[in-house]
Amino acid sequence: MKGFTFLCVCLGLTIEAGFSGNGQTTANDELPGIACLTEIQTNPPQRLFIARVDLTNPHLHLRVVPGGPDPDGPGQWETTLLEPTQIAGREHFSLVINGDFFLAKNIQDAEGAKSGYRTGQWARTEGPAMTDGQTWSTCARPRPCLVIHKDRRVTIESLAVPGADDWDVVGGGPILLYHGAIVLAPAATHKKFDGPNPRTAVGLDASGTRLVLLVVDGRKPGVAHGMTLNELALEMRRLGCQDAINLDGGGSSVMAVHDNRTGAMKILNQPTDGHERAVADVLGIQEN
Repeated sequence: MKGFTFLCVCLGLTIEAGFSGNGQTTANDELPGIACLTEIQTNPPQRLFIARVDLTNPHLHLRVVPGGPDPDGPGQWETTLLEPTQIAGREHFSLVINGDFFLAKNIQDAEGAKSGYRTGQWARTEGPAMTDGQTWSTCARPRPCLVIHKDRRVTIESLAVPGADDWDVVGGGPILLYHGAIVLAPAATHKKFDGPNPRTAVGLDASGTRLVLLVVDGRKPGVAHGMTLNELALEMRRLGCQDAINLDGGGSSVMAVHDNRTGAMKILNQPTDGHERAVADVLGIQEN
């Protein structure tokens, strides 16, 4: 049986600890509509960072934003890498997580001191991407996406090209939950990807009015084991999701919030590079 410890992080957000076990609830009226929770599990050791977003709150806006500008116009590269907290500061986000899988020019995937991902490197996302109604990435085959529509509805769909009624789109995959059922991960094609890893996921409840953001730390023996895709699906269902998808993970996984005491973005988890990784795009929450 899993053990749970709940740590509340008070950073100008509503903080709750009501999923399981004992916890505290601290309300903060400065940013209604977002509840954050840090959950520590044992057997195996896990560290989860959860944000629950009330999509009916008219003052909260979900946005998908690229790192930097398009470096080569009509060429194959679409953006430049930038750290999520830097993007969040530029866009005045209250909360940010990493977005889609991406490729960076002349860079092989690596971690920690070997990681070659740096600010300003040319990059492109693997799935479709749209920001404020402007499509800036497409793909040949449909990929699972979180879609924010012009009428503020939020859905999970498979797209190759954003549609006419879409406003912001972030790609990912695979699908974790579909109508409440766990979608089993395909047969292992890459042991490192399919095994327990740091993860980022997004999901919606049955009503489509509650968004769950989850970041799971990993690759930290005795502290944070990381999750397989199927374990991640189970967690998203436990957190009340009806539909959910996986986003980029590993060294990219990050969740940060705006700290009203310092005015800076504060990273909640512990990225495996030892610091946040520069990425191609993010999903952020803006307040007005």
